Amino acid sequence: MKTITYILRSEAFAVFAAAAWIYSIVGASWWLFLALILVPDVFMAGYFKDSRLGALLYNAGHTYLAPALLLGVSLSFRLPALLPIAIIWIAHISMDRALGFGLKLDTGFKDTHLGRLG
Repeated sequence: MKTITYILRSEAFAVFAAAAWIYSIVGASWWLFLALILVPDVFMAGYFKDSRLGALLYNAGHTYLAPALLLGVSLSFRLPALLPIAIIWIAHISMDRALGFGLKLDTGFKDTHLGRLG
């Protein structure tokens, strides 16, 4: 594994660990965590049409921007039900990146910013 990829994947694992720790402090149900941890993968649905749309949708659901905004809304507007969802989403993204599933290039699902899968 290239050094930069190792650093990025290690960093992602650290974010996953932090998200899990924060989730435990929040006190939300671990059943909810298990039920929702793979939900962001619905963003892969674009691949049924083509690689370009697939990459666009997958990347939209696998960047930290959307869950960070959800986290901000939860905290700003005192909507505690959104907090666990935002944390789980962050954990999912981090878990994916730690495992090597990076942001997708439009050349195909296996081509990511972390290198080629497989």
